[in-house]
Amino acid sequence: MANFSKSNVPQFSVDVYQNEYLPDGGREVNAIVTVTSTGGGTVGTAVGASYAPGQGPSAGVVVMVDCSGSMDYPPTKMRNARDATAAAVDTLRDGTHFAVVGGTHVAKEVYPGGGRLAVADRTTREQAKQALRRLSAGGGTAIGTWLRLADRLLSSADVTIRHGILLTDGRNEHESPEDLKGALDSCAGRFTCDARGVGTDWEVKEVTGIASALLGTADIVADPTGLAADFTQMMETAMGKEVADVALRLWTPVGTTIKFVKQVAPTVEQLTDRRTEAGPRAGDYPTGSWGDESRDYHVCVEVPSAGLGQEMLAARVSLVVPQPDGSAQNLGAQGLIRAVWTDDMAASTSINPQVAHYTGQAELAQAIQQGLDLRKAGDMDGATAKLGRAVQLASASGNADTAKLLAKVVDVVDAATGTVRLKAKVAEADEMTLETRSTKTVRVKK
Repeated sequence: MANFSKSNVPQFSVDVYQNEYLPDGGREVNAIVTVTSTGGGTVGTAVGASYAPGQGPSAGVVVMVDCSGSMDYPPTKMRNARDATAAAVDTLRDGTHFAVVGGTHVAKEVYPGGGRLAVADRTTREQAKQALRRLSAGGGTAIGTWLRLADRLLSSADVTIRHGILLTDGRNEHESPEDLKGALDSCAGRFTCDARGVGTDWEVKEVTGIASALLGTADIVADPTGLAADFTQMMETAMGKEVADVALRLWTPVGTTIKFVKQVAPTVEQLTDRRTEAGPRAGDYPTGSWGDESRDYHVCVEVPSAGLGQEMLAARVSLVVPQPDGSAQNLGAQGLIRAVWTDDMAASTSINPQVAHYTGQAELAQAIQQGLDLRKAGDMDGATAKLGRAVQLASASGNADTAKLLAKVVDVVDAATGTVRLKAKVAEADEMTLETRSTKTVRVKK
């Protein structure tokens, strides 16, 4: 784990949006915490690192490519996967450590081999692309073995940022769900991973579960010809990461409890159960790696009841990078969540616009997932009700991308009231796209 100084990492800031006013006896405080990282693109270099100016911190990336037998149906799928991985390799910054893994029911090192990572330059990129041409399809699918190999390879190099890119086209049929969960548990916190499903024969909850556990992104690439552009974009984003293992630290006073912590933008991600204790009345919630970006978190705190006119600090938010020795590097940004008791009904019943918006976005994601599950189970009335509510929420919040995806699964009669009819026939790719992207949110309309 690298040490950082303020002069050479992105500058982090924390903004808190809330209605701090509670009625007499009120105990629940809700706040949206916006975390923003800026300036990393030019100054984000770890102390003691030896890269050229502007190249950023040391990074290790492992690309895991599905090489199971189904990748040959149609044969263009394997070719597109090879081309996409080559495009990702071309996007690697000089000095980045990298490897390519071929995944079937076992994991094999495609390049460079020998249980190590190569260092990207013109020669190694060309060698990797030559090795990719030898990739062929055959065998089963055991994604846990791919992840464990990626972890071993990434831990072999002294790098600051560790990242994986995983592509699969099928279900994880050659290991138990417990084996995959065990691999995810052992890899969590060790590297981040973006996961992609190509075609329509994979399981959405498996792919999104991998990305969620490893604090990465998940998406569908229904048409394999889109893989190269998607892989290039993923690698460019990975190359922009400047600080790894950032944690949202919440300190609360005596008698106060954290009800939940969830990321609500750019996607909904539950963090409550991932808390690690960080000293008296403090806990850390992992957020993964950061470049120049902004994310929003919904924090809900239960405070002890107090009398009218009283006020208290409900929680203090800071950003830290935990160190192996148990200490933490503070990134110098802080926000305060407050509680004030009042008999002013207008003040205490007002809902902060950010809190209201993201409560709706979280409900939208849940409504889509429940609606699609009910549809698969044959409960058409239940599915219609849930997906109708999703249409209503997407319309009200201005989430146009999700509204378009919903319109491929239901006929919208009236978006404002959520009146819809289920389509009789839905393309599998459209349904899987809606499910995969259901947690994507939009920010509050200004």
